[in-house]
Amino acid sequence: MSGALPKAEFWRGRKVLLTGHTGFKGGWAALWLHRLGAEVTGFALPPEVDQPFFRTTGVERSIRSVFGDLRDLAAVKRVVAETRPDIVLHLAAQALVRRSLADPIETFASNVMGTAHLLEALRGSEGLKGILAVTSDKVYLNEEKGAAFIEGDKLGGKDPYSASKAASEIVAYSYARSFFDKAGVPLATARGGNVIGGGDHSADRLVPDIVRAVRSDRTLELRHPEATRPWQHVLDCVNGYLVYAEALVDGPDMPRALNFGPDPNHPLPVAAVADAVFAALGRKPDWAHRPVPGSIEMKALTVDSNEARRLLGWQDLLAGQPSLEWTAQWYAAEAAGQDMHAFTLDQISHFSML
Repeated sequence: MSGALPKAEFWRGRKVLLTGHTGFKGGWAALWLHRLGAEVTGFALPPEVDQPFFRTTGVERSIRSVFGDLRDLAAVKRVVAETRPDIVLHLAAQALVRRSLADPIETFASNVMGTAHLLEALRGSEGLKGILAVTSDKVYLNEEKGAAFIEGDKLGGKDPYSASKAASEIVAYSYARSFFDKAGVPLATARGGNVIGGGDHSADRLVPDIVRAVRSDRTLELRHPEATRPWQHVLDCVNGYLVYAEALVDGPDMPRALNFGPDPNHPLPVAAVADAVFAALGRKPDWAHRPVPGSIEMKALTVDSNEARRLLGWQDLLAGQPSLEWTAQWYAAEAAGQDMHAFTLDQISHFSML
């Protein structure tokens, strides 16, 4: 049975401010919102040279795109004043753990102060109906006991990325209680799991690393093949964000934080996902364990998404093997030189009919 899906009648004509539209999840969200009839303004840094999704899938021609930096409060205030959004989806972030270890100041500035700047700019914005700030499954204080985290668990983070996302949760909570609750504007956070899907070319992420290894005919190096993560397809995750945003606007008594992830009873280690993605790409698994001395990356992470399932009717419709197959199909189409704008919209259309 199909789970909840975003409704065109809700989004059609809505003015949406989407941060992070030049990134992986943000790009998929931009195309889906455009397909639903929303009037989308994207605000983000220009896409990095190794991130072609924004241009190859036609995000840049599907929505109004504004390049800017969330660390620049004046620029954020300008785009809010120009857009006068009904709904804000905040997806922009420095999203890589190892990059956060290399440059923690950039990570804290982008993820913490970027969130604060956006919420400050939105204070007093007329016509605002709701704000959803996307954080991460890594916001929880993880003592690696293997239990799935629920929304009320303690926040924390031992690496700069996780800590910055936990801190952005606190920023959002304080702005909600101090300002937006009084104005009748629901502000909530969405905590998504590890996302896979076509179009991600980031460094130090499992699926993009596999794709690069296959295309260059070299052995993949895995830092932690035994580590488990809440893997889910990007469309499952973005679907959760959109139906959650709808529910916040239509029913402001919704909880102010929800997890979105796969069934925690079936965790998949990195090695198993790598083997399956290699197979989906038509290749024999070819990887080697290359441990990183002194690594503080988490070995186990799962989240409990029962509240999202119960309250929203959300389901991870591509759970398991379908998520790997859809991901592999996207990269195969890209390698074959297909029209990736049409192919990506086709995947969104097919997902909407599941």
